[in-house]
Amino acid sequence: MRRFLWAIVTLSILGSSTTAAERPNVVLIIGDDQAYGDFGFMKHPVLRTPNLDRLAAEGLAFTRGYVPSSLCRPSLATIITGLYAHQHGITSNDPPAGLARDESLAQRRRQIARIEAAATLPRLLGKQGYVSLQTGKWWEGDFRRGGFTEGMTHGDPARGGRHGDEGLKIGRTGMQPVFDFIDRAGDRPFFVWYAPMLPHQPHNPPERLLAKYRDKTPSLHVAKYWAMCEWFDETCGQLLDFLDRKNLSRRTLVVFLVDNGWIQDPKADRFAPKSKRSPYEGGLRTPILVRWPGHIAPQRDETTLVLSIDLVPTILAACGIEPPKACQGINLLDRRRLAQRKIVFGETFSHNAVDIDRPASSLEYRWCTDGRWKLIVPGGAAGKESSQPPVVELYDLAADPREDSNLAATQPEQVQRLRAALDAWWPGQ
Repeated sequence: MRRFLWAIVTLSILGSSTTAAERPNVVLIIGDDQAYGDFGFMKHPVLRTPNLDRLAAEGLAFTRGYVPSSLCRPSLATIITGLYAHQHGITSNDPPAGLARDESLAQRRRQIARIEAAATLPRLLGKQGYVSLQTGKWWEGDFRRGGFTEGMTHGDPARGGRHGDEGLKIGRTGMQPVFDFIDRAGDRPFFVWYAPMLPHQPHNPPERLLAKYRDKTPSLHVAKYWAMCEWFDETCGQLLDFLDRKNLSRRTLVVFLVDNGWIQDPKADRFAPKSKRSPYEGGLRTPILVRWPGHIAPQRDETTLVLSIDLVPTILAACGIEPPKACQGINLLDRRRLAQRKIVFGETFSHNAVDIDRPASSLEYRWCTDGRWKLIVPGGAAGKESSQPPVVELYDLAADPREDSNLAATQPEQVQRLRAALDAWWPGQ
């Protein structure tokens, strides 16, 4: 019955044009460095995330979501453009290492200029009368470069701006800038980019939250990380509660995901292997939540493969706007098209670019999964810090979700099949 109701709601959205009066406000919540299973609604045995649990219960919850790249800057650029990193050209966090300061600044500015040429969400929504606010993580210079009408980040690399500057205070020091912006919006539709550096390092949670987890694990590092996850959840609850108090919840599309995964090293204040920056599930997977009361029937979907490139077409469809032709994502409310998707793709790149004008020069891995089988193919930038040459990897995620047993040598037919699909998507050259 729930599937039937969702289909009816979806068809009503897709089958009629959205008028200006019907266009929803949009709130995009982006977590930073959190494992895909580290939520209450993902059945974590210890962590408490009641506010995101509520969001998952009240909307459409895809538990098999992915980001194409497990590094924050390319991942965030993908979220706001709906393009893969090799399309938008922002593959790495920073320019090549070892450059003189002036040359490094010049290259960083050239990286930033790419966002000005892109059809970003705030730019596309702005053409339909939306006002927009940037808060939190934002690598691409001044907020105006991305098309936002307001923001917290100046992003000038010459003044120390890199990935958020003043914007990084959001969440950790309260939510008032977001609340004030929504109040200023008045009757105008609004778009909020809430991308706090949470639960990202530094892992310095309030003592009241750390106290809840100290005796739940022998590792203080893990306890601090768990407390950070609950702190992030609290800020999400403050935002959702504000929408309720202002009677805006039914007029607001709320979308949630994490920019990349994280597995906390229990022995040190760092991420463990096979998580952030890696081509493994621990770095790439994220739940994706979409809530729009009265328009999207609640449902938990544990099988459908979805990607962060799907968010731009989903949000634009809800707002009655055609996505740019370069977008390869799927409107998440289009059940028919989602059912036709059999495989998803992605790519990971080096932290520092090799050549900012050639995406393939910084390519470490390409990957794809059909849900059960996962193929990882190394690129030219893979294995630079290892004495062992990189190899093609194949995993059976149904039997081996931790990706411990490489089956490439014993399953050549699966490697060949997935490699052909991967090369047809992007050959990595």
